Amino acid sequence: MTDDQEDPGALASARTSDEPAAGSAAPEPDTGTPAAKAKKKKSFGRELLTIVVAAAILTLLVKAFVIQVYRIPSASMENTLQIGDRVLVNKVVYHFRGIARGDVVVFSGQDSWGPDAPPPSGNPVVRVFDDVLSGLGLHSDQTYYIKRVIGLPGDHVACCTDGKVTVDGVPLDEGQYLFPGNPPSTFKFNATVPAGHLWVMGDHRSDSDDSRYHPGDPGGGAIPENQVVGRAFLIIWPPSQLRDLPIPTTFQQAALHAGAAGAAEINVGGPALAVGFLATPVLLLRRRRRH
Repeated sequence: MTDDQEDPGALASARTSDEPAAGSAAPEPDTGTPAAKAKKKKSFGRELLTIVVAAAILTLLVKAFVIQVYRIPSASMENTLQIGDRVLVNKVVYHFRGIARGDVVVFSGQDSWGPDAPPPSGNPVVRVFDDVLSGLGLHSDQTYYIKRVIGLPGDHVACCTDGKVTVDGVPLDEGQYLFPGNPPSTFKFNATVPAGHLWVMGDHRSDSDDSRYHPGDPGGGAIPENQVVGRAFLIIWPPSQLRDLPIPTTFQQAALHAGAAGAAEINVGGPALAVGFLATPVLLLRRRRRH
């Protein structure tokens, strides 16, 4: 054999056993061994833990800043809300529009009806821990109420003219939401809502401790706007009660929207509409089942 001739045997011996021949498939990794299975299981567990933690953080953030569920503890809002109902409360809506007459709101009794929250702990670590839990909606020393807004700052609210509550002299037709058989009020009242405050009342007027019963408290019975947590807009539990909580038509009277307070009510947008769009499919499904 001459020097310029290739030896096939030399080529064959130069190829190692670990290298696949040209055009042949590379060997697949062995996934059936115990070590491979353990590695795959560990990877899946890590991914699952990441998803759970992310979901928990997202839930806490939504609860702290956007929407929170509240349970109805009393009969003061019957028949609109029953004891044990769960409602969704929109915490951001009032950053984009003013509080409106007819809104159902959740608010703290701080600086009005009470009881006021106890003073913060003297221990800075405990105080920071309490602040964090409170911010996430996991703990609170405050007492919360749920009522319907009747009067805005500057409104003159009174009862009764021809058996009706009036706001700035405009009578309210409250049959749409009052507890059946209840009068608008069992006694007379006459008040002007202070600046920065709201006049609120329960729909079950004969069983509601509301603005009428707190004339001696700060605000003369009205509650501070800055203590409002948000607007209750949807009943989510029990399923038989699933429905939205719109503003009753009596509060849409043109005479009530003549002033600056009325103009503030009409400016609705941002997250309020977004939340409404999210709730629409559920409400449509509920109404379809009824028909």
